[in-house]
Amino acid sequence: MLPRPGQRHLLWLTLLVVASVLLSLGVGRFSLPPGTVIRILLSHILPLDADWPRTAEIALMQVRLPRVGVAVLVGASLAIGGATYQGVFRNPLVSPFVLGVSAGAGFGAALAILLDGGALAVQVTAFGFAALAAFGTTLLGRAYRGNRTLVLVLSGIIVGSVFTALLGLLKYGADPENKLPVIEYWLLGSLSGVRAPTFWGLLAINAPLLALLLALRWRLNLLAMGDETARALGVRVALERAIQLGLATALASSAVAVCGLVGWIGLVVPHLARLLVGADHDRLLPTTLLMGGTFLLLVDTVARSLSSAEIPLGIVTSLVGAPVFAAMLLRGESSWS
Repeated sequence: MLPRPGQRHLLWLTLLVVASVLLSLGVGRFSLPPGTVIRILLSHILPLDADWPRTAEIALMQVRLPRVGVAVLVGASLAIGGATYQGVFRNPLVSPFVLGVSAGAGFGAALAILLDGGALAVQVTAFGFAALAAFGTTLLGRAYRGNRTLVLVLSGIIVGSVFTALLGLLKYGADPENKLPVIEYWLLGSLSGVRAPTFWGLLAINAPLLALLLALRWRLNLLAMGDETARALGVRVALERAIQLGLATALASSAVAVCGLVGWIGLVVPHLARLLVGADHDRLLPTTLLMGGTFLLLVDTVARSLSSAEIPLGIVTSLVGAPVFAAMLLRGESSWS
């Protein structure tokens, strides 16, 4: 039996993820062909003779593999989080950045760095302030009347500006010789410091969240019908919205806590996925997840390969994401329903 169109898209996107992973694992100062990459990986499962330099295996297993895994997880988390926000608010212009969630998470993580908090403290404070930003944007959006899309976007800009100002105060008071450079570099976005513990920690947090969002994705279709219709179908709208937003916020904040502020993924990737498979969240969310992971992985590969000094991820995603989104607006993207 041939796979359905939506399933074919998922199959091709899965193959693209695998190909991107093999490409990224082989790119670097120690360039490795895909065949060697596959043999090194298999040597940890099967008894293969090692015909490659030991330094190449160390670079692959201890540096590149965790970094590739984190890039895929972060990209998938930001993308599917953006698609969830857009579905809950029935608004194609919202994303973790637009709603101020990323700014809140960035402030929380920077606060933990300033107070010498560990990785867990960074995660917790990032999530706490991200949740506060999402709540503030929603509350402010309901306080005003008018065009729902415009009001929500403007509310997100207001909340994001507040947290950006608070972040500025943190940087103003930070030690310019010690803390300030760490915060500034972190805010630009980077995966240079990722190692195996970071990957396993992020996987332990985000894998269950991603699984829950995928399991509940069909319920986003009910919310997209409008509150009255959803209630008529027996949906507890407030509770459902809180669950979806909580999961999406947790994903976005954990991603920000690991790699800093990486923009445009949560806005652009869901639009590209919607062009490919339509607005049905049953197909949209898995597609967005795969496309987001692939996108950030390729961006990170480019960022660490173009020059001897790595280009921050936030710069590359903005340089790529902004023109892509502008092109979609110019061609009159109208797949949102």
